[in-house]
This record gives sequence, structure tokens and C-alpha cells, in this order.
Amino acid sequence: MKKKEMRSIDTKIFRKISYGLYVIGSLKDGKYNGQIANTFFQISSDPATVAISINKGNLTNEFIKASKVFSVSVLPNTVPLSFIGHFGFKSGRDMDKYQSVSYKKGVTGAPVLLENTLGYLEAEVVDILEVETHTIFIGKVLEAEVLGQDEPMTYAYYHQLKRGSAPPPAPKNKTEVKEKKTHGNMSSP
Repeated sequence: MKKKEMRSIDTKIFRKISYGLYVIGSLKDGKYNGQIANTFFQISSDPATVAISINKGNLTNEFIKASKVFSVSVLPNTVPLSFIGHFGFKSGRDMDKYQSVSYKKGVTGAPVLLENTLGYLEAEVVDILEVETHTIFIGKVLEAEVLGQDEPMTYAYYHQLKRGSAPPPAPKNKTEVKEKKTHGNMSSP
């Protein structure tokens, strides 16, 4: 057999796949942690089953493995970049990410965002698949609620905003206007 020639992979192709942007939350020993993720999808509707993929080095992975539950908050396209940065570019090892945001304890015990979200679902882990650098958690949905009607944030739109090639969403209130004036652009992850 001939050995296949290794080709480089243009990882920008993954930005062409229709992803959303989510905050995945969980708990361990009475503490909460959450992170930005773009890999979340529905597996089935009856029973309601979903899957997420979390980097093995992330604290959220450790929390989900310990508690066997997770929450998914669906971000709107109006979410401030600073909010994404809060959950995406900071570590829960260094700070309590939920200390400065509005959330509630869900039915699973996992934190559920009440701000900058279109809604949430909570799931109990029913299966785990370890792959290279990530863990795929499959969860049975136990609770879900729609909280807003805006359009969901897509991964592609997030990258346009971050690069400045798309206009930022119009602020809804004076707090957001002040926030936009006081925060600079985020650096790339």
C-alpha cells in the first residue's frame, strides 16, 4: 500500500460550518464555572438529547465530569464582546465567573444565565466520549426555557465582529452604551 501524502488542513473551513455561540456552565463542590463553546447540538427530540464538546484542559470539563450535569445558555447576536470575553478569555481557576453576572441555580444545580441569553437548557450526562483534546458529553435534557426573541449569535458573526468587519449590534440601553465606551477590543483566543 502506498503511504498517503500528508496535506495541511485549512482550519478556516470550520468557520464556514453553522455554529452557534454558547455559555456552558456546571458545578463542582458548591462552586460554579462556565465557558464559551461553539460545539453544541441536538441529537434527538424524543427523548430530548444534546451533545457538547469541551477541551480536556478547561475547568468546565472537570466540573461536568464531577457533577454529571451542564447548562447551555444560547447567546444572542446582541451580546457585548466583553461578555464573551468574560466567559471565553478568563479562567475559572483565577476568578468566579458568575460573581458579576445575573444567573440562577437550575434544577440540576448548574448555573443558568439570566442576562445576555435567549434561553437555556439543562442536561444530565448520559454518556461521555473522549477524543484527542476534547470530551464529548451527551446529555438528557431535563429543563429548558426561552427567555428572548433576538437572533442567536453565530460563530461566523462573532469572528466578523471581532475583526471589525461587521458593525457591532446597536446597544439596547444606556448601560450597554457605557460598557462599549469603557471596554477595548478583545484579542484572539
